[in-house]
Amino acid sequence: MKKTTKIQIFISILSLLPLILVLAVYSKLPDKVPMQWSSNGNVRYDDKYNLFIIAIMTIGFAVMFPLLPKIDPKKKNYNKFSSSYQGFQVFIMLFMLFVTAFCIIEAFRPHTLNVPMLACILLGILFAFIGNMMPRFRSNWFCGIRTPWTMSSDENWTKTHRLGGRMFFTAGIIILFYALVPSEYFYSEVIGVVLIIACIVPSVYSYLLYKKQK
Repeated sequence: MKKTTKIQIFISILSLLPLILVLAVYSKLPDKVPMQWSSNGNVRYDDKYNLFIIAIMTIGFAVMFPLLPKIDPKKKNYNKFSSSYQGFQVFIMLFMLFVTAFCIIEAFRPHTLNVPMLACILLGILFAFIGNMMPRFRSNWFCGIRTPWTMSSDENWTKTHRLGGRMFFTAGIIILFYALVPSEYFYSEVIGVVLIIACIVPSVYSYLLYKKQK
């Protein structure tokens, strides 16, 4: 219990950092700040108050994640993968902090960072991390590959998430290496194709496994 409390306190602190960062520099920011980067380098600028949306979203995630297990009918299963669930929360908080930092740095010094590449690297690490912890997931209504067939069978859930873990880990590594290799192809297209495959294959597998078991 003490360990869980300390981790949740740490997550709460992380969730506040984007807001603190925005407040610290808000008065010095230009009226328009970069908020969206296309894979070909085009940048969309929006009013700087939009940075508060990112900061508030981060706090919202920090509030939402601990509440989900409490309202899940299978909440007891969260104890079996609590460390992975908390690790995911930490990663999301850091991801949102980096996104906020990217926007602020580019607002003060445009073209300092290769934001599409950095975002691609972060996403690759995120999916590899999810893939690594996915086999530890236990049946629940909020995390994992929730098909009618995985939700109806613990065996189906376990086998599907073993495959899903390998698929997501591989997708993360592909995205990560692609981000480090200069290419004319769009990051978004590669990420989209890789993730579609990583999601569809385990879902189809769960159905075929259901048919075989039946």
